[in-house]
Amino acid sequence: MITLTLLHPVQSTPVQSWTFEHEPIIRIGRSTDNHVILYSAVVSRHHVELRQVNSHWEIFNLGTNGMYVNGKQVMQAVVEDGVVIRLARSGPNVQIHLKAVSAEGFAGETTLAQRIRSKMASATTDPTAKEPIEATEPTTSLPLT
Repeated sequence: MITLTLLHPVQSTPVQSWTFEHEPIIRIGRSTDNHVILYSAVVSRHHVELRQVNSHWEIFNLGTNGMYVNGKQVMQAVVEDGVVIRLARSGPNVQIHLKAVSAEGFAGETTLAQRIRSKMASATTDPTAKEPIEATEPTTSLPLT
């Protein structure tokens, strides 16, 4: 399981979080075909890609404005739990966690599987539902200032 958390640009507090349970590749960028969509002028359409390689994760820069880990511009890096990446020199910060966040963690966090189960349960208990809800992978977009 991998959790990506967008951090507030000044306070470095969690703004939004995405959790993926079974995705071997996760893309972040401005385009709507990414898993995580961030609207910012400095974020490329496809900015970074996280890939699960055997038992670890690696992150690859795909954007023209670069990716920074610990203040250093890198093209790729092995992901360590808790690392914060910056998309572009003045872009958004995203923290990466490689294990489940505790219940005291980010309050708005749900996994993709939890969202699908919730939708399916609603469809089976709602007498007005005419057909089952199709399980699709949600994408979330967040405008950045």
